Amino acid sequence: MPPQETQQPLLSEEQEETAYDSSEKVVVVGIDEHDGDLEAPPFSWRKLWLFTGPGFLMSIAFLDPGNLEGDLQSGAIAGYSLLWLLMWATAMGLLIQLLSARLGVATGRHLAELCREEYPTWARIVLWLMTEVALIGADIQEVIGSAIAIRILSNGVVPLWAGVVITAFDCFIFLFLENYGVRKLEAFFGVLIGVMALSFAWMFGEAKPNGVDVLVGILVPKLSSRTIQQAVGVVGCVIMPHNVYLHSALVQSRRVDPSKKGRVQEALNYYSIESTIALIVSFVINIFVTTVFAKGFYGTEIANSIGLVNAGQYLQEKYGGGLFPILYIWGIGLLAAGQSSTITGTYAGQFIMGGFLNLRLKKWMRALITRSFAIIPTMIVALIFDTSEESLDVLNEWLNVLQSVQIPFALVPLLCLVSKEQIMGSFRIGPVLKIISWLVAALVIVINGYLLLEFFSSEVNGAVFATVVCVLTAAYVAFVLYLISRAITYTPWQRLTRSKTVATTVN
Repeated sequence: MPPQETQQPLLSEEQEETAYDSSEKVVVVGIDEHDGDLEAPPFSWRKLWLFTGPGFLMSIAFLDPGNLEGDLQSGAIAGYSLLWLLMWATAMGLLIQLLSARLGVATGRHLAELCREEYPTWARIVLWLMTEVALIGADIQEVIGSAIAIRILSNGVVPLWAGVVITAFDCFIFLFLENYGVRKLEAFFGVLIGVMALSFAWMFGEAKPNGVDVLVGILVPKLSSRTIQQAVGVVGCVIMPHNVYLHSALVQSRRVDPSKKGRVQEALNYYSIESTIALIVSFVINIFVTTVFAKGFYGTEIANSIGLVNAGQYLQEKYGGGLFPILYIWGIGLLAAGQSSTITGTYAGQFIMGGFLNLRLKKWMRALITRSFAIIPTMIVALIFDTSEESLDVLNEWLNVLQSVQIPFALVPLLCLVSKEQIMGSFRIGPVLKIISWLVAALVIVINGYLLLEFFSSEVNGAVFATVVCVLTAAYVAFVLYLISRAITYTPWQRLTRSKTVATTVN
């Protein structure tokens, strides 16, 4: 039996789903392309600019309407006291996203593709379904946020359901821009982030929070039993399951040869710098929102009743019109957050579906399918909850719980894969980073577990419902433990299956 036959893959590279076709990738031109096979070439500002983009797209998940609602509630209820936690939660999010980027660059494949290859069919299907559920939940929040912004900017003329319809067409904006190349798409998102920064900075200037109080809130940790729920919300909003999958695919938009160690290290260096800058920007924007509501509503009777739906009106009543009514400033910033996050959600949905299912579909078809998954349930939600602010707040709590449940299905596979030499080669994470990463993941999972416990203890009533919840919880914990066990016992399932199939065919 010839040796080359035993190593022939069942599917060719052209047949398999990839994040980007070779023609779509950005070519990073160096001074001497022959350098960098073993060591990373010297730092170049030009190369940093060419690598800039994926990290800013990733950072949009830290600025979506769900995060903004967490910010405003944290500020209104806890004042400046949780700013330190926002900083450390952002740092934890940065660590997770850097690991996601590391996986994508070192392997040349994204997380969904690797999960398809490394897990048996039943586990892969469960992971895909859970990730899709998380994406739909996040998308509902983002689309509703955009619809609320449209209603604000139209003076209430456009109802919530109509705002959802308008937002549904953002996938066509995405497809239009994508046809002009990755860099044009990244520039568009950069403009939206700039709009958010300008809008919320304007609000910050109108509110004029005390600089010393802000600095103390960032540097001095404070936590009380009264603010524990907001603290859990601050951490829970940072790690978005679909964003972990997304970043591992986005970094493949640059042409990097995984066989050249120096080139891979170079890409990782630039992506680390770029992602850090992007999340510093997102952290500052989140501080703007939190401190505006801390200055205006902390300690007031209405602090506990402020949500995404009525926040603009409360701002208008508190700070007045000014040169430009703060209500519309808030609406513009919220619209930019909603639109940017819904489009990146469509982007993530394409990678997730294509990676798990190995689907070779046209881009417009994948975008339409991904958009439909979110828009249809969102339209139902908008029609049901359009007239009730309290119902929308309850819905948002359920969606936050839904996100919390899905977090292990992104973190655990990621940490298992980046720890394996069989997958990462020399770029696997070392013992110290592995311990830190697992501790961060455990902390995030425990914090969200607390959120789930608090939520279900108040919502679960009746023996039948309680029994169903217990059974589902047991199945959930068992599957999470199975995923963790893969970190200990590694079996490349699909590779093994392919090898057996090819060997049987040849024999």
